[in-house]
Amino acid sequence: MRFLAPGFLFALLAIAIPIIIHLFNFRKFKKVYFSNVRFLKFVQIQTSSRQHLKDRLILASRILALAFLVFAFARPYIPDPENTRAYQQQVVSIFIDNSYSMEAVNREGTLLDESKRRAKEIASAYNLNDKFQLLTHDFEGKYQRLLNYDEFLTAVDEVKISSANRNLSQIISRQEDVFTKEPNSRKTVYIISDFQENLLPQAPVQSDTSVAIRLVRLTSNSQPNISIDSIWFASAIHKPGDSEQMVVKLRNNSDEKAENVPVKITINKQQKAIGSLTIEPRATAADTLSFSGLRAGWQEGEIEITDFPVVFDDRFYFSFNVQQSIPILIINGGSPNEYLNSVYRSDLFFNVSNVSSGNINYSGLNNFPFLVLNEVAEISDGLIQQLRQYVNKGGSLMIYPELQSNQESLKKLLQALGSDFPAEVVTAENKVTSINLQHPIFKGVFENIPQKLDLPVAKNYIRYTLQNNTTRQSILDFPGRVSFFSEYKLGRGKIYLSAVPLNAEASNFARHSVFVPIMYQTALLSLRDQNLFHKLNRDQAIEIPKITLNANQTLKLKKGEFEAIPDLRQNENFSQLYVADQIRQNGNYQLLKNDSLLAILSFNDSGPESNLSYASDRVIEAKFPDQKIELITPKPGSMQGAVESINQGTSLWKLCIILALLFLAAEILLIRFYKKSQTKAVTLE
Repeated sequence: MRFLAPGFLFALLAIAIPIIIHLFNFRKFKKVYFSNVRFLKFVQIQTSSRQHLKDRLILASRILALAFLVFAFARPYIPDPENTRAYQQQVVSIFIDNSYSMEAVNREGTLLDESKRRAKEIASAYNLNDKFQLLTHDFEGKYQRLLNYDEFLTAVDEVKISSANRNLSQIISRQEDVFTKEPNSRKTVYIISDFQENLLPQAPVQSDTSVAIRLVRLTSNSQPNISIDSIWFASAIHKPGDSEQMVVKLRNNSDEKAENVPVKITINKQQKAIGSLTIEPRATAADTLSFSGLRAGWQEGEIEITDFPVVFDDRFYFSFNVQQSIPILIINGGSPNEYLNSVYRSDLFFNVSNVSSGNINYSGLNNFPFLVLNEVAEISDGLIQQLRQYVNKGGSLMIYPELQSNQESLKKLLQALGSDFPAEVVTAENKVTSINLQHPIFKGVFENIPQKLDLPVAKNYIRYTLQNNTTRQSILDFPGRVSFFSEYKLGRGKIYLSAVPLNAEASNFARHSVFVPIMYQTALLSLRDQNLFHKLNRDQAIEIPKITLNANQTLKLKKGEFEAIPDLRQNENFSQLYVADQIRQNGNYQLLKNDSLLAILSFNDSGPESNLSYASDRVIEAKFPDQKIELITPKPGSMQGAVESINQGTSLWKLCIILALLFLAAEILLIRFYKKSQTKAVTLE
């Protein structure tokens, strides 16, 4: 047995006090005179003997009670057998949870402040020659080394809240990496956290059994929390001045009903819409907010809710581009088609360019998201190759065939695009009997769908093969699933294939009511979808349109005074930005090419921190099936002594307190219930 505070053992000198009291009995005696005391001698001897036994028992109880009380203050312990090895030093890795949930408060302040204080208390329980590692969710390289005590205290003071998020497996694996530098030292891991459920991995934690794992749980006051779950637009198409409808979905992460939670949308620092939502416990609710008056260009958006006191997830950032116009290129085999020009002429949002098939600027095709191939009889191999590349990179191609010539060149093009190709030209009249109203082209076109819908009629048309390996999605069909107008996919782009040209001799399609919405919607759908936001620490690769940089040009992400240079990687059809851990704060960031704005990228937290649900001790222990862990819930005051006790072995101070109380109780019982024997004197006659 050893003592943590052996200095208290000097108090054992106080044992002399009850001994002195026992040796010098200060009781005053009262004299009683008898005429003859010879006959009382036997009674006096017997009573004196029992009195001496009682006094000695009381003295022993007092000495033992006082001794065990002194031992309790000296903190005795039985050394751990594992500590019998003479370690030169110990290596301690302490993880401080600095996620957003650590902004919660308790009697000690915020959980982050308490975790920093607990980390210092743990370090103070070790010797000066021991080494320490500090780790947070950020996994910063500067902390992947061992520190002395003073360096560790300085590093702890620098810890701040971060959006990064790791699980227990990642944390312990990272901590064990630093131990490889000290193979002969005793190794201990501390994890100071509130232990949200999202901290636990799906699979059991695999760890080195030679490493002692101690989990320090911090608790906060119970607080309800509302978070912004997700957002989206009712339509992905944004035109200047048009009305926009945004759906905002909120999540109630508490067991209490949230009523009238205010929601506000701000675009370019101007308030555009407000609303409120009532959300049932542990449920979600969505509201659609409308606004208008947007100008062309990139828009910086922000959604804000009011949810005190948990506010770290009350803001959500997004961005989108409102295009001034859609450039459309029409490649004509003959003269420009009056139907195509007139359908787009009524809306200035469509910027139409006509070009003949023999005068195409191939290098400029990618500047047009929508391309119409109108009755081109002879399609060169060069044009076929360029159109395939155009569609594969994400362009939308619409094809209206020419019926008078040989269909071989059209067949070669369609085979290269992976779609159905011409089988024959049919000169018999046929009527469209099927329309796919579920296709995105017809979204929002019909308020009420008539039971007998009038559909186009064809007099001359191409019957296409029905290949099994194509990506065909029918839009308008003749009887027997014969295609009249269909959509195909290739790479990132789309092909719209018509069975008829746009002239009155072939069909009435160009004059039919479905022609205008088909042409409008296919052009609008050619605009490439863009992400409204990205997730911090999750979306490592951000896909953007193809970017070309010269030798003296650089890309950078900028927000206020913050700047970062992302890694740019090129693919055949697009570019990718890799931001790694450069972006750590929520917000809208400008993507600049030198000083020219290319896009605005928005970043938000991944979300699990908003759910303030905590894992139980049993669930945590189940994640360590092959290793015994120690779960510590700190009590008020410093935990330095508790750590020292755990480090040394089995603590005995509680047992000493119990024994001291037992001997005090024994003293009381002896004084009160131990009586002298009632022996009477016998008189001789």
